Amino acid sequence: MVVMARLSRPERPDLVFEEEDLPYEEEIMRNQFSVKCWLRYIEFKQGAPKPRLNQLYERALKLLPCSYKLWYRYLKARRAQVKHRCVTDPAYEDVNNCHERAFVFMHKMPRLWLDYCQFLMDQGRVTHTRRTFDRALRALPITQHSRIWPLYLRFLRSHPLPETAVRGYRRFLKVSLAGALVPQLSPESAEEYIEYLKSSDRLDEAAQRLATVVNDERFVSKAGKSNYQLWHELCDLISQNPDKVQSLNVDAIIRGGLTRFTDQLGKLWCSLADYYIRSGHFEKARDVYEEAIRTVMTVRDFTQVFDSYAQFEESMIAAKMETASELGREEEDDVDLELRLARFEQLISRRPLLLNSVLLRQNPHHVHEWHKRVALHQGRPREIINTYTEAVQTVDPFKATGKPHTLWVAFAKFYEDNGQLDDARVILEKATKVNFKQVDDLASVWCQCGELELRHENYDEALRLLRKATALPARRAEYFDGSEPVQNRVYKSLKVWSMLADLEESLGTFQSTKAVYDRILDLRIATPQIVINYAMFLEEHKYFEESFKAYERGISLFKWPNVSDIWSTYLTKFIARYGGRKLERARDLFEQALDGCPPKYAKTLYLLYAQLEEEWGLARHAMAVYERATRAVEPAQQYDMFNIYIKRAAEIYGVTHTRGIYQKAIEVLSDEHAREMCLRFADMECKLGEIDRARAIYSFCSQICDPRTTGAFWQTWKDFEVRHGNEDTIKEMLRIRRSVQATYNTQVNFMASQMLKVSGSATGTVSDLAPGQSGMDDMKLLEQRAEQLAAEAERDQPLRAQSKILFVRSDASREELAELAQQVNPEEIQLGEDEDEDEMDLEPNEVRLEQQSVPAAVFGSLKED
Repeated sequence: MVVMARLSRPERPDLVFEEEDLPYEEEIMRNQFSVKCWLRYIEFKQGAPKPRLNQLYERALKLLPCSYKLWYRYLKARRAQVKHRCVTDPAYEDVNNCHERAFVFMHKMPRLWLDYCQFLMDQGRVTHTRRTFDRALRALPITQHSRIWPLYLRFLRSHPLPETAVRGYRRFLKVSLAGALVPQLSPESAEEYIEYLKSSDRLDEAAQRLATVVNDERFVSKAGKSNYQLWHELCDLISQNPDKVQSLNVDAIIRGGLTRFTDQLGKLWCSLADYYIRSGHFEKARDVYEEAIRTVMTVRDFTQVFDSYAQFEESMIAAKMETASELGREEEDDVDLELRLARFEQLISRRPLLLNSVLLRQNPHHVHEWHKRVALHQGRPREIINTYTEAVQTVDPFKATGKPHTLWVAFAKFYEDNGQLDDARVILEKATKVNFKQVDDLASVWCQCGELELRHENYDEALRLLRKATALPARRAEYFDGSEPVQNRVYKSLKVWSMLADLEESLGTFQSTKAVYDRILDLRIATPQIVINYAMFLEEHKYFEESFKAYERGISLFKWPNVSDIWSTYLTKFIARYGGRKLERARDLFEQALDGCPPKYAKTLYLLYAQLEEEWGLARHAMAVYERATRAVEPAQQYDMFNIYIKRAAEIYGVTHTRGIYQKAIEVLSDEHAREMCLRFADMECKLGEIDRARAIYSFCSQICDPRTTGAFWQTWKDFEVRHGNEDTIKEMLRIRRSVQATYNTQVNFMASQMLKVSGSATGTVSDLAPGQSGMDDMKLLEQRAEQLAAEAERDQPLRAQSKILFVRSDASREELAELAQQVNPEEIQLGEDEDEDEMDLEPNEVRLEQQSVPAAVFGSLKED
């Protein structure tokens, strides 16, 4: 039931409400200035007709005209009511008027201005919208402008009114500059304006704005562009549109960029040339290219400029040919076309020289590049002379990369090859006065001076020049004293002295040559080769004692190992000269040489010493020398030294004298070499018929022979026992073998390394030896693997033909054992087994006696006597 009623208040006699509204009306009457009460009432009436709801909003706003919440909701509701209507509907005007009434009280609220402006934009009322934006900007403080300008700029961009948009953007930038303290209003927004100007084809103003941005050091791009990128955009803009950008000095702008961005010169030069090309000033563009290729400092910039230059020339030639063919004036334009083609060919041919110029601008002290530049001028003498002259004047010896003296030498060689010897001599003379960084450079120049005279057979002049170079200066200095000029230090250059010595030997006298060598030794700049050359020179002139004195002086200058060659030559020459006539002196020399001699160089001297004693001295002295040599040489050479010692002892005293040497070698050498010595020692004893000695040697050597890795030794011992032993000796050998194998089995580290080696794994764990059994004890795994390896080693040992070796723990019968004993040695009597076993009666075989001759090696040199 709907109840109609009137309020008791006389001011609103037309107000009508329903029965459900009574509680809200009563609440409003009690709290008519409460926003919450009105909002609850409005929320309740959301489903009411729109006029009724609007009337309720009006009642509330009449009492509370400054309530932002009420105005915001009311305006939002009014806009929603006309959303789907035509923009020509009068309701739109009512809503606009409602907004205008709201701004009487709410003109400081940016949200309401934004909604109103968006509402006007939807209506398409451009002028009204623009004026409303202007009113909003005037009404709001500058701190709130950042909320208005984005929508305002979007409105300006959305309508094809360039002048209006430009004026709006200008105002925006002015506000940004004025409100630079506000982060949202910063001058960086100029990029948006520049992009808009580019899109609207207003390139002149865009270039001006971009130039202003580039020159502002405090400008920070919103898009993250660097100053160089902005500058590059400016260069592209003004160079590609010369007819549209008239207000800027393009040449000055780009050249300013050349001074600022030295690492991007190539692109900037190309932009400047492109500007003149598009402007039609082709000769000016060519001048720009020529200036660029003569000033750039990097190969990358040069490549960019040169490629652009070549492309420009090609396009000019193509355009000329096309124009001539279209106009039909080919004969008239032949001269111009030929000129362009010649210019293009010259440009291509100049490329290597221009590139070389770039490299020399990078480093004008690069000697190799100067030589390459001379090679590029091949066939043009004037250019070569100018290049050499510029090079020797430009290159600083203390900053040079390479050998600066080679420029002077090559310059002189050029004059020499062209027959101008006087000019070549002048060049080299000037070179000797240059303050080089290294003494070797000046020494090389002096040597070239001498070689120049030698090539033209001016021998006396060559000697004079080198004597002048080695003369003592007024102020002497040490060779490595960098504080002194090289002219005061060249007198100690071995290169110059060596050449002077060679010339004196060939052209001078004996006394002059000897004086040169003596001077070299006095200056203490000689090398072992110089000493040897001096001594050989004296020996050639039959001054033997003088040559030995030269060796002595050289030995006093050097220490080991540098003195090694001098000692070897000295001792050899001394023995060849005197032989056994000055034996004591020779022995003193050898003792002096061996005093302090490193083990690395001792072998040669000891062998030479021993040879001297064998030929001219006493045999026992030779043996003593060999014995000393085995202790003095390096461990790696001891084995060879013992072999030589044994051989010489056997030849001199007989093989029996080598037993002590063998014993000492076995004690000193490593296990591997000791094992070989034992085998040779045992073989010698066998040849001498000393079977027991040989067996004892085998038994001793077995302690260093692991049966798993040294199967060859055990096979040799087995063959020995088969030939010379019996059943007991074989059993003893097998017992020793088992004992040695057990000894090695206890060395877990050795076992593990060998097992890993066999399994082909350089690194691993114990569990790798038995994969799949990781739960077993590690020691059990090692034992299993050791047994497996032992079995494999025994299977791999080759069996001797027609021989059968019975192991102690075998299943063979006693008859087989007795038969084997008879096969081993028929001369041996048959013995029974151990006492705890049953004895077997074996039939003794007939004893056969044999005679064996004593080897001649036993007697040695006594046999002849």
